[in-house]
Amino acid sequence: MLCCFVSFRAGKAWLVLLAIFLITFMSYLMRCQWFPRLSTGGLKPRYMRCIENGSAVAHQDEDDVMFSADASESWTSKQPRVLEPRRRDVMTVTPWLAPIVWEGTFNQEVIDRIYRNVNLKVGVTVFAVGKYIRFLHGFLETAEKHLLQGYQVHYYIFTDKPSNVPQVELAPGRALTVVQVTKYARWQEISLRRMEIIKHTIQDWLLQEVNFLYCLDVDMLFHHHWGAEVLGSLVAAIHPGYYKVHRSVFPYERRSTSTAYVPIDQGDFYYAGAMFGGYVKNVLRLTEACHAALLTDRLNAIEAAWQEESHLNRYLLHHKPTKVLSPEYLWDDTKQQPPELKVIRFSTVIKNNAKVRENA
Repeated sequence: MLCCFVSFRAGKAWLVLLAIFLITFMSYLMRCQWFPRLSTGGLKPRYMRCIENGSAVAHQDEDDVMFSADASESWTSKQPRVLEPRRRDVMTVTPWLAPIVWEGTFNQEVIDRIYRNVNLKVGVTVFAVGKYIRFLHGFLETAEKHLLQGYQVHYYIFTDKPSNVPQVELAPGRALTVVQVTKYARWQEISLRRMEIIKHTIQDWLLQEVNFLYCLDVDMLFHHHWGAEVLGSLVAAIHPGYYKVHRSVFPYERRSTSTAYVPIDQGDFYYAGAMFGGYVKNVLRLTEACHAALLTDRLNAIEAAWQEESHLNRYLLHHKPTKVLSPEYLWDDTKQQPPELKVIRFSTVIKNNAKVRENA
């Protein structure tokens, strides 16, 4: 009996030691994020390792990316002061704690030291259909001066006139792909189709090509730095025409029969359809939802007040953006620059809509 008791105690001790070893080993795997996780496709490894050689390593995960500043060389930056906010004249954080990006709220050097150490690829979709092809040269030329300088950027140009796409010299690490699309008789139809086309393009090949995707209007020009401070999980821009007014006057879709309907007492900001983006999989989710809503409205013979922009605002009401861009990042040049806009980075081309819209 005594021998059995001693054997039992010894066996129990080995079990305890084995448990401690397994817990320690699993803790190490999770800390370095080598441990596989379950996904819809079964076990899928998370390839992010611990920071190696002082450089950041991209987290190849479908939902988020983790970054660290380069520690390979010493550098200093101005200390942020908790009791001394850089901007007191504007809102800089949303009620759900997403940053609102204004001049003076970020340190460009710090951001670049974080993001430039990761092999990021950023896609930019632009639709230059019909007469809007005339704006493409200015868009690309100014983008090459100001848009995400020093980063890998791939422009995806959707047009019905591939032969009219201008030749613009691209910086190293940047590329341009032309995708032919159908021209429709109504400009509203072109707007309605954009979500569908972007969705299919992401599904077919962009998931394998880019980390981030930003969808921009072509009739715009860059005037100033538009950099990595815009990168985020889900990003939207405040419409320049509605950032000073009460939400009751936002041009939301107010008919309850539409899937884009927003009640009069709801809404945070009115977001512009001319810019949205984020992680490519989050943009896919957004375009899938908006396309499905657009199809439902079509079956019910209703067209939202501002087509895709109305559906975008409905989506962002329930799927809050993780970063919001101030009107600096999407301005209307028909308006005078207000004092709160220290710089205008990206703005509309002043034009006669009747001359460029197919049925205006």
